[in-house]
Amino acid sequence: MGNVRYFLLLCATLLLPQQGWASSAKMVTTPYTDEQKIVFDFYFDEPQKINAALYWLKGLVDPLMAEPYNLAPDDMDIKVILHGTEIVALAKHNYAQYQIAVERMRYYADLGVEFRLCAIAARNYDYAASDLQDFVKLVPSGIAELAHWQSKGYVLIAPNVQEKRYRIDEIR
Repeated sequence: MGNVRYFLLLCATLLLPQQGWASSAKMVTTPYTDEQKIVFDFYFDEPQKINAALYWLKGLVDPLMAEPYNLAPDDMDIKVILHGTEIVALAKHNYAQYQIAVERMRYYADLGVEFRLCAIAARNYDYAASDLQDFVKLVPSGIAELAHWQSKGYVLIAPNVQEKRYRIDEIR
């Protein structure tokens, strides 16, 4: 009986008109009109993952500042809480190794994004406030910070940074 069902399903699939073959995807413009209140949770097992995570931030900010939204940085209230291995990128003595990431963060900090680093994690790495980049705010606890901002109505975004195994042109 299973083979008959499979055969009937296959025939139905082949005989029905195929929706979408002659058309294409449609672009929609979701009306992002509310103030954006976002808290990012950066907690990575590898410091280099901060580079990919910053694309999540870019994927939020850049489209909102562009047409058709034209939101000003003042219309976006964004916090990035750092409390994993990525904090080494914010140590001044590691600037040469993480320069690209630091400058990208500095760019977003200049737009008003707040980079808040967990003081517990900083202590674990033997970092004092003077060891960190000047745009960083040191907070008592990354976890408490995440809970605080969520209780104030901020949406949590926790980038899931995976290792890329294929180039886009290999799998397109």
